[in-house]
Amino acid sequence: MYFYRAWQIPLVVSAALAVVTASTNVQAQFVTGDVPHPLPMQTQRTAHGLSAHNDRELLEVTICSASVVHVTARPIGAKKDDSAKPWMLPEAQACPGSSFNYEQSGDQTKLITPRMVISLSARAGSLNFKTASGETLLQEQSNLGRTYLPSDAPGLYHVEDRFRPDATEGIYGLGQHQSGMFNYRGSTLELGQNNTDIAIPLMVSSKGYGVLWNTASFSYVDNRFPLELNFESMAAGQVDYYVLYGPEMDQILHEYRSMIGHVPLFPEWAYGFWQSKDRYKTQAEILDVAHEYRARHIPMDAIVQDWFWWKDGGKGDPIFNSGYTDVPAELKDLHAEHVHAMISAWAMMDSTAENYKVMHQEGFEIPGTRVYDATNPAARDFFWKRFVGKLFAQGWDAFWLDSSEPEEYWPHSGDAILRYKNLHIGSGLAYTNIFPMEHTAGVEAHWKETDPEKRVFLLTRSAFAGQQRNGAAVWSGDVYSTWWALQHQVPAGLNFALSGYPYWTTDIGGYHQPYPGAANEPAYQELYARWYEYGTFCPIFRTHGHRDHNEMWTYDRVFPTLLEFDRLRYRLMPYIYSLAWKVTNEDYTIQRPLLMDFRADEKTWQIGDEFLFGPAILVSPVITEHATRRQVYLPAGTDWYDFWTGKRIAGGQQIEAAAPLNRIPLDVRAGSIVPMGPVIEYATESSDPIELRIYPGANGEFALYEDEGDNYSYQKGAHTLIPLRWNDATRTLTVGTRQGSYPGMPAGHTFNIVLVREGYGVGGDVTAAPEKSIHYSGSELQVKF
Repeated sequence: MYFYRAWQIPLVVSAALAVVTASTNVQAQFVTGDVPHPLPMQTQRTAHGLSAHNDRELLEVTICSASVVHVTARPIGAKKDDSAKPWMLPEAQACPGSSFNYEQSGDQTKLITPRMVISLSARAGSLNFKTASGETLLQEQSNLGRTYLPSDAPGLYHVEDRFRPDATEGIYGLGQHQSGMFNYRGSTLELGQNNTDIAIPLMVSSKGYGVLWNTASFSYVDNRFPLELNFESMAAGQVDYYVLYGPEMDQILHEYRSMIGHVPLFPEWAYGFWQSKDRYKTQAEILDVAHEYRARHIPMDAIVQDWFWWKDGGKGDPIFNSGYTDVPAELKDLHAEHVHAMISAWAMMDSTAENYKVMHQEGFEIPGTRVYDATNPAARDFFWKRFVGKLFAQGWDAFWLDSSEPEEYWPHSGDAILRYKNLHIGSGLAYTNIFPMEHTAGVEAHWKETDPEKRVFLLTRSAFAGQQRNGAAVWSGDVYSTWWALQHQVPAGLNFALSGYPYWTTDIGGYHQPYPGAANEPAYQELYARWYEYGTFCPIFRTHGHRDHNEMWTYDRVFPTLLEFDRLRYRLMPYIYSLAWKVTNEDYTIQRPLLMDFRADEKTWQIGDEFLFGPAILVSPVITEHATRRQVYLPAGTDWYDFWTGKRIAGGQQIEAAAPLNRIPLDVRAGSIVPMGPVIEYATESSDPIELRIYPGANGEFALYEDEGDNYSYQKGAHTLIPLRWNDATRTLTVGTRQGSYPGMPAGHTFNIVLVREGYGVGGDVTAAPEKSIHYSGSELQVKF
């Protein structure tokens, strides 16, 4: 953060203080106990909201929809900020406008939509956001609100807006951070990209609203003093933010993605298990590992070629070292075994690489680095045509875009480095956090130009607003292989989900080993097993780490547990792929903090070590060494079933759950319908028969989704949905008429129906004796119990 000594303090301007432009020379100002007030604001209605000004500041409020409001403010005399914001969709999509009423009475001017009331105090210049029923959501401070200081970036401002939060609300989102906090009340967050720390400027509140602080600048969100919630950015043309009203989290994230882009569907295989380590050193090694997985009948869908596949000094060139003799043939061999392959491709290049020399000659690098400037369209073309595109032509199925903050040097020097650089798009201080979004956007666009049908899958170590539309998943970075690190990944991932980004994963087992030979240590194998159990219920299921061996059979002491959870993941594939469709079609979130579904239960506001995996399964990871039991809170308003025993338990209470090393507490919400497939070894192997586990106690529904698995025909309607409905009062399951079609779709399904109870329909194994079995050919069927 930037601090100023008393003699350096420039004149501060806001609705309550004087305006100064970045070019003004200001003498020392002395603070008194009085709060100075400017002239009252003069307000007028505009076509889309209101405009207000006094002698010092211009404020504009735009009604984007009944639930979304856009606020901008700048000093009088400052030009309107028309800087590029490529994370946003075009304005007609991001802020289409909506009907509203305009009212003025005394000091107050109001904009009224069917869902919100926005009030402006003419005297204070502060805004207040309420629900239509009058509940306060958010309000700006009335005595010191918006301020503008000279920025280190010429022509821009160091801006800050100050809000007064509720006494009890929780605040979440804002990317991924490693503090271990879930509820960020009482803390300060830096929004600056770094390895393991991700900046996304969306904050959501337990009160049912969100704030998109609409800048890529190096920023802070400060709630150290609980009565103040301040958003501060080091370089911006104006104060710029959106307020989004839910009140439920799913609705807030729907509004957010409607402004910055919806999430495409990954290929079906990407929801299976990813085998990776740092690193496979030869073509033969990768093939041998893949063959061994198939020979042992261990489910696996993808294998990863990490870095240093290139020639020495050739990072950035698409030329393999002598350990790789025929890469296209290698990939064909893998594909023949239904194994997909991802390769690491860095934005930072060796200075001796041929592509670096071309990049430098053309001026495509970020000055002072060896990283291409992803904000430059010509540089994005260069990166694809001379590097990634040549790998794509060999047959790779996915790209691992490592070091995407980016890093300036290796090893691992990259703390928000762009704030000190100049980019093609503008000042690095104004666009500190934009690189991963532009980086993935360039690769995705060129991929789809080259092959419009093959679904994009990218994995990156960083993210920004808008990136979720680029076919990119994110992992939590190079974390340590310790219990501390595992404990911190759980709330980090949940806040990432609340930042509007649904696809996230970690290095199962951690990346940095605390001591040599860790994979063989019994203590480490316990940690690995617990991390693996947790990873089974992350949206992307992936192991990785810096160790000589990282295959499942490496962990001999816990191998049966790893295999059991791997098979459980694959049995849940019909459930998971259907949830993936909900992400794409409904702006859903798979890995769900409890307050997403139980916001009315205030106990969930503080729980960052449990989550729902989809609507049905409550996951309670074991993140303490040598634990055999753990405390689990079951949210109120529903009953729950122990997944392992079938015991039914009332919600609204904390229980002590059994947690031997071979399981973690899993509880299923009453009323759930969970489709589980057969035992398979890769995601698309077979979908029949499907076991439908029904957890009685409430009405429930689920939509089973299917498509071709790895093209974009689903966007043109080539997919099916089978509606499943459980009526608890009549004990009737309705399998509705199948909606839609696609080439190669199965003629029907065999559904084995299981009504879960204690000791029956439990655990990950196939239920040997289903209560009823039906053949479904697409027409509605009803099954009574």
